[in-house]
Amino acid sequence: MSNDPALQRGRVVTGHGRHYVVEAGDGSRITCHTRGKKSDCVVGDLVRWRASGDEGVIESVEPRRNLLHRQDEWKTKSFAANIDQLLVVVAVEPVFSESQLARALIAAERAGIPSRVILNKRDLPGFEAQRRRLDPYVAMGVEVLELTLKHAPDEARARLAPLLDGRATFVLGPSGAGKSTLVNLLVPGARATTAEISHAMNTGRHTTTTTEWYWLDAARSSALIDSPGFQEFGLRHIDPQELAGLMPDIRAHADCRFYNCTHLHEPGCGVRAAVEAGAISESRYRIYREIRAELAPG
Repeated sequence: MSNDPALQRGRVVTGHGRHYVVEAGDGSRITCHTRGKKSDCVVGDLVRWRASGDEGVIESVEPRRNLLHRQDEWKTKSFAANIDQLLVVVAVEPVFSESQLARALIAAERAGIPSRVILNKRDLPGFEAQRRRLDPYVAMGVEVLELTLKHAPDEARARLAPLLDGRATFVLGPSGAGKSTLVNLLVPGARATTAEISHAMNTGRHTTTTTEWYWLDAARSSALIDSPGFQEFGLRHIDPQELAGLMPDIRAHADCRFYNCTHLHEPGCGVRAAVEAGAISESRYRIYREIRAELAPG
């Protein structure tokens, strides 16, 4: 099928239901749909599609380099494919959930996607307290950028530009953290693009509940992928025995007496010894136990 001259190669830049906007090699965009009822495309997918009247039909999805997704008890939610890094935006206000941050980083680690964190609203009074909450993440090698996106936009652009250059960056963040401010700061035409896509897909509204791929440069070498907010971040796709290896600080101390140690109650556990010694923070160990209980209840 890949040798069919009628098939064109493109990238999925947003989707709504079974309809997707696909960007062709020349930068033009067309609304496409998949065959049948099953919809297994995600933003970032490279696809083969053929023209069909004013729209297109997606015939196949090329193998993905990676896929960032979450999974709870009932369903799997895919965020995006073929991305180079994850950027998690948290803020001094509203106070962020460390559990949600940890879960996003675990999902990225499993997908082989490097991560960075932005601590936004550096100008607010509670900054030092929130900075201290991120100390364990800095200690285990996560880069944390302290910014004020709204009130110091030029500094934010200058610091982010080299980190985003030549990469496809997926942005996650809770409501109110400043994710929309970040996207509008780096992609001045983001709102207009969103409105155009909404019109093209006949949704009649801004597609704020969908993931969208924005280019940051005319050469289309750097991209920002905006995502909808979420309340929960399930990790049911991860095996319980795999969890410790996806948390760098836990992994670093998992030199235990038993090879299949759960790090919960066994004698000779290196992880629990590290918690007692202060080498692993209480909050990080609490999150490990919380997620472990979800993955292996009972």
